[in-house]
Amino acid sequence: MELHDVWFVLIAVLWIGYFFLEGFDFGVGILTKLLARDRPERRVLINTIGPVWDGNEVWLLSAGGATFAAFPEWYATLFSGFYLPLLLILVCLIVRGVAFEYRAKRPEENWQRNWEHAIFWTSLLPAFLWGVAFGNIVHGVKIDQDFEYVGTVGDLLNPYALLGGLVTLTLFTFHGAVFTALKTVGDIRERARKLATKVGLLTAMASLVFLLWTQIDSGDGKSLVALVVAVAALVAALVANQAGREGWSFALSGLTIVAAVTMLFLTLFPNVMPSSLNADWNLTVTNASSSPYTLKIMTWCAAIATPVVMVYQGWTYWVFRKRIGTQHLAEPAH
Repeated sequence: MELHDVWFVLIAVLWIGYFFLEGFDFGVGILTKLLARDRPERRVLINTIGPVWDGNEVWLLSAGGATFAAFPEWYATLFSGFYLPLLLILVCLIVRGVAFEYRAKRPEENWQRNWEHAIFWTSLLPAFLWGVAFGNIVHGVKIDQDFEYVGTVGDLLNPYALLGGLVTLTLFTFHGAVFTALKTVGDIRERARKLATKVGLLTAMASLVFLLWTQIDSGDGKSLVALVVAVAALVAALVANQAGREGWSFALSGLTIVAAVTMLFLTLFPNVMPSSLNADWNLTVTNASSSPYTLKIMTWCAAIATPVVMVYQGWTYWVFRKRIGTQHLAEPAH
């Protein structure tokens, strides 16, 4: 296997890790409006992801940085062609982080309510837009012979990509609801399980259509296996949730994300960004990659740094593993 193939796999792993981890905290942010009935319950939901949400975003930074260094042509075409949606995602992530930090800084009702609105919308929009972005990457966009995107923003809003956005939105919401049931106690835990069942059924229908469309369009035997694993894991997650086995349900909803994103990358390889105008203009792991020397240095750096980051993040989840409820909330400092 060539180094550019290795880095394609590593970038796929980074995106899988990002969607697995950020997926549930996007879902929790969405649930602050769909599930929580009052401010104490919204505080509980936010506290379930409070110690980990910023660490989850490290996977996005790593994926973006790795793409820039390993496949500069891919990075340039992607970020120029998808400039507006990616800028919107970036703004949402910035506002979302500020909202988490500033929501409780003042006691006024309007102040806290406005930041809670911000948390909801800046969780919902990226959850949808990431699916639109990856739908376009897999399905193909208008790239010319100079490997430049020549389409418009409207071209990105095609039926396949919009369905991909619906899939990531519902899947992340389901993942977040299962995580909430795993991390809370009392009435909010029971309501999270019930909501997870409803959202999970919608997720299953949308995901099945999207994955079958992907398989028919550009799939092979390997992607078919990933499709079967994704669908089976989602069904099993629904069954486990219904049985009150939140730990298994969360693991299986995570496996659904892992298998679904794996399928997308399997259908993409050896391309990194197909051209819908001419197959000869596809960006591939070969023509979009950096020099072998650059990839070699990056491989050594990744081999040293990645295990350290994963151990540290795993330790963080272990420290904050206990369930919480409204009875565990501290009194406001104001």
